[in-house]
Amino acid sequence: MTEMELLSDCPVHTSVPDKYVLPPEKRPSLLDDEPSSDVAIPVIDLHGAAVSDDCRRQLVAAKIIKASKEFGIFQVVNHGVAEVVVQGFREAAAGFFAMPAEEKLPYLSDDQSKHFRVSSSTPYDRNGDRYWLDYLKINCHPVTDEHVREWPNKPESFRSSLAEYSATVHELAQTLLRLIAEGLGLDDGFFAGDLSGGSTQMNVNYYPSCPDPSLTLGLLPHCDRHLLTVLSQGDVAGLQARHGGRWLLVRPVPGAFVVNLGHQMEIITNGLLASVEHRAVTNTDAARLSVVTLIMPKMECRIGPAPEMVNEATGPAKFREFEFSEFMKAYSAAAASREDVLYYFRIHQ
Repeated sequence: MTEMELLSDCPVHTSVPDKYVLPPEKRPSLLDDEPSSDVAIPVIDLHGAAVSDDCRRQLVAAKIIKASKEFGIFQVVNHGVAEVVVQGFREAAAGFFAMPAEEKLPYLSDDQSKHFRVSSSTPYDRNGDRYWLDYLKINCHPVTDEHVREWPNKPESFRSSLAEYSATVHELAQTLLRLIAEGLGLDDGFFAGDLSGGSTQMNVNYYPSCPDPSLTLGLLPHCDRHLLTVLSQGDVAGLQARHGGRWLLVRPVPGAFVVNLGHQMEIITNGLLASVEHRAVTNTDAARLSVVTLIMPKMECRIGPAPEMVNEATGPAKFREFEFSEFMKAYSAAAASREDVLYYFRIHQ
C-alpha cells in the first residue's frame, strides 16, 4: 500500500501492513483489562419523553442523567428517527467506500477546511501511529449549497440520504440536550443557541475486516472534544468505552443510537457528568461502519461551569472560562489526551 491508498481500496488484507502495527503498549490485548461482559451500557427508551405526560418525561430524563453520571455513554431506542432514513444513508456511505479507487481519489485529502473529504490518516496521535480505518469527514448541518457542492454525487442517493439523515439526527440531538438540561434542573433550552449551534460535523468510519486484530486498533482511545455525540454503529460490535478502569463493549442493539458526552458537557456541568474515553477495536470476520454526528458549540462561544452547577454537590468551579476555539487548539496540542487537555483548563487549587 502507498500513502495515498485507502484500506477500502484493497479488497482482501492477508496481513497488517507495518505502518498499522501499533507499539506493544498500545495494542488492545495489552491495555489494562479485557472487555468486561458483566456490566452493560444502559439502553434508554425515549418513547416516554415524546408523550404528553410530565412524569414519564421526567423519568426518562432521570435515566439519562443516571447513565451519564455512571458511564458517560448510553444507547437510545424509540428515538423517532425512522430506520429507513438510517439504513438509507448507511447504505450510501458503504457504497462510497466500495467504489473503485479512482472514483474516491478526488475526495482524498487531509485539508480540514473541506466540507467533504476521505482519508485514512488519523489526526491527534503524537507518534503518528496509523489506525485501521478509512473515514469521511463531512460538514452536514445546517445543509447549505456550499456543503452540497462538495458532497459526492456517487452513489446516486448519497446527497439526498445524507441531508435527510443529518437533519433528523440533529433534531434527536436537540431532544437529548433538552432532556439532559431538564434532568439537571436547568431550563430546557439551556444548551440551545451558541452551546450547540456550531456547524454539525459527521465522521463516517469504515473499519475493514482485519487479519490480526491483536496488532492494531480501529481508533485510538480518546474523549470527544465537542458537546454531544450521536452514533449509529450498525450490527457489528467494535466500540468500547472506559468504565471503572476496564473497557466495556458497547453491544449493538437493533435500531439504537449510541450517545456519549464530550468534554464540553463535563466542563459545563462542573464535572458532574464526565466525558467518556472510548476506542474502536477490529475483528477478522466483518467490516464495520459507524456514522458519528458531533454536536458542537460555535467557535466564539464562551464556555465554563454553569453557575447553577457550582453548588454543594459539585463543589467550587473546577474549570476556568474559555472560548471554544481555544479548546479546539488545546485538544490538538494535547493529541486528544483526556487528562492533558482537561489539565490545561482545570482550576488548580
